[in-house]
Amino acid sequence: MNKTLTGPTPEGVLAVWKPAGWTSHDVVAKARRIIGVKRIGHTGTLDPAVTGVLPICVGRATRMVEYLQEMPKTYEATLRFGIATDTEDLTGRTIEERDASHLDESAIRAAVLSFVGDIEQVPPMVSSVKVDGKRLYELAREGVTIERKARPVTIHDIRIAHIDVQSPQPEVRFAVRCSKGTYIRTLCVDIGRKLGVPAAMAELRRIESAGLGPDDSLTLEALAELAQQGALADKFLPADTLLGFMPRTVGSGDAPLHALQGKPIRFADLQPRPDRVGLWRLYREDGAFLGLFDAELERGVLRAVKVFHPENGHEQEDR
Repeated sequence: MNKTLTGPTPEGVLAVWKPAGWTSHDVVAKARRIIGVKRIGHTGTLDPAVTGVLPICVGRATRMVEYLQEMPKTYEATLRFGIATDTEDLTGRTIEERDASHLDESAIRAAVLSFVGDIEQVPPMVSSVKVDGKRLYELAREGVTIERKARPVTIHDIRIAHIDVQSPQPEVRFAVRCSKGTYIRTLCVDIGRKLGVPAAMAELRRIESAGLGPDDSLTLEALAELAQQGALADKFLPADTLLGFMPRTVGSGDAPLHALQGKPIRFADLQPRPDRVGLWRLYREDGAFLGLFDAELERGVLRAVKVFHPENGHEQEDR
């Protein structure tokens, strides 16, 4: 265990820039050794060949992983036409090659942008989706291919950066903002299919996850250096501040005490009063985060979902 950190163990979220060749599990294991904590996890797997933002949750922030990983993610991808592989990217075995030099820039642009919106994708065999208790990539390693059901995902936005049509295998570079569970390699294949040619993902990096980008991210080397200097604690972000899509309210009177006891909290003790169903972030008047609470508009109360005791680190989960 790393012994360079002194004082209370920091908690919160760190954005790590995952290098190529590392699994997400490798990055978490390395960060665990550097920081010297056991309770640590990430908010969304990246394939070994993919680089990019990998938010790491430490301590009680791990209780927020399920919400942080639901946030949209942004990727920068390069798609190559005229080639198909068994993994849908260029790391796999080539299964088809065809001249795609007839594609022009306008056709490529129209095909790429047509995928913005709600679409359905069939998960690739190299994905971590479980079927009958076994992950698809495990079956793929055994040479087994099974039928997969299409799943709904959302492509929020696509911005095309460059289109190169000067070769038999044209390429297009684009940034895509999408929902959790979107496979960019499959998006690339589907774009090619729409144009009537084989296609594969040539390159990918994630540039946004949980609202954090490259400028927020630390390399593993920087992480180790800051820990050695005892300066890592300042880099942790409170997990609740990243959940800006959840409305925020402040409790007064008996509300903070009732919150920490897991009791229902009356809307009359909250400002602003909740006006929509779903999860709300609750704070004390001094700014301390008290947890996530579900609004019941009919009864006019908040009910505890995840309670955070700011003074002693005690925590409670009602459901």
